[in-house]
Amino acid sequence: MSWQVIQQALPLFRKAFVLTLELSAIGVVLATILGLVIALVREYKVPVFSQICATFEELLRNTPLLIQLFFLYYGFPSIGIKLSAQACAIIGISLLGAAYMSGAFRGGFSGIPTIQVESAKALGLSPLQMIRHVTLPQGLTRSVPAVAANAIFLVKETSVFTVIAVPELTNTARDLIGMYYRTDEYLLMLVVAYAIILIPLSVVLTLLERRVRRGTFGD
Repeated sequence: MSWQVIQQALPLFRKAFVLTLELSAIGVVLATILGLVIALVREYKVPVFSQICATFEELLRNTPLLIQLFFLYYGFPSIGIKLSAQACAIIGISLLGAAYMSGAFRGGFSGIPTIQVESAKALGLSPLQMIRHVTLPQGLTRSVPAVAANAIFLVKETSVFTVIAVPELTNTARDLIGMYYRTDEYLLMLVVAYAIILIPLSVVLTLLERRVRRGTFGD
């Protein structure tokens, strides 16, 4: 183990670390927003769109991200659509995440007591009013644990971006190992880098989950 090797590689890993953070943040935010929209469309059974969203969700959840990235990066150019590697990475992680986030939100919506939904209908609330006053306030809080788990999952999935040459952490470590054959040092830096991202994120999401549970369920 050479600390000099680690020190020399720090600038490259720092750049890859920032890029991984950026891609992760954008992917999680877009996945959460799109997943919520899909969940609401399916929850309220919007004609045509509900079936489209259900098909989209099943397709994305049952297709490896690796295949999706290959399709975006290598398949789209054949029909005249050429995207950068980073654009493909963001689209891929966002769509995959949306499929999982939708399931998380729908699980939260299903936990809303039936009597509250029926009471809202009896009061004459429109679908939009029900979403605003019943579905979102209660469903989102119940969805926090699953959404948090999905967020961590999506950050880990950024390691797959290496297949389309996005210079994130895993790709950087692989390239350095291939050039200098210093496996121990570069793998250690890779593990530490992901730990720096994932451990604080996990702690924050766990604290958020506990706070939401106390506020929602009184424990």
